[in-house]
Amino acid sequence: MRAIDLSGFSQKFAADDDPWRTFSDRDEAVKRAAILHALGAGPWGRILELGSGNGSNSRALAARALRLDATEGTDEGTRLTARAIAPWPRSRAVTLALPARFPKLRYDAVVIAELLYYLSPDAMRQVALGVAETLRPGGRLVLAHHRIDYYDFAQHAAGIQQRFLHITGVPWTIHTVRRRAKWQVLIARRGATQGFRSLPTL
Repeated sequence: MRAIDLSGFSQKFAADDDPWRTFSDRDEAVKRAAILHALGAGPWGRILELGSGNGSNSRALAARALRLDATEGTDEGTRLTARAIAPWPRSRAVTLALPARFPKLRYDAVVIAELLYYLSPDAMRQVALGVAETLRPGGRLVLAHHRIDYYDFAQHAAGIQQRFLHITGVPWTIHTVRRRAKWQVLIARRGATQGFRSLPTL
């Protein structure tokens, strides 16, 4: 594997608004539905999205969130995200190259999709600790990632979501929302399990 960097992502978004067909691909729509299912019925409070890409998930999140901070490491992706969430004035696209301080100190939910294996182990550790600090007790963390490797990953995909949760150093109640051959979506609830009903697997 040869890891892609932010300049590589910038080039992809500059050449094509939807290089991975995340807006149009049916499998991506299934994954997005699993992410929404993991968050539960809205409206939701303040949501942090890390690595928004072109905003294909951000648009779905913005429609149900009271506040959304959709962060993206590239200027090109941030512009695409801003365009995708433009109809929702309480949502904003923020350029944020990870690891970095998050826009707000506290969130009710954090969504991370197709990001972790592009980070170095040290960068992922810093992001994990940041998520543990910013997610309120009882808050929800949604992870959606591939289970197989691609040529441009910095880390192997197998088990990366479980490694991320372990690195945070906090207790989680974890449930698999949907698993396919290539990807899976997990929901992790921080802290006490009281009042948390496990979601059925899709």
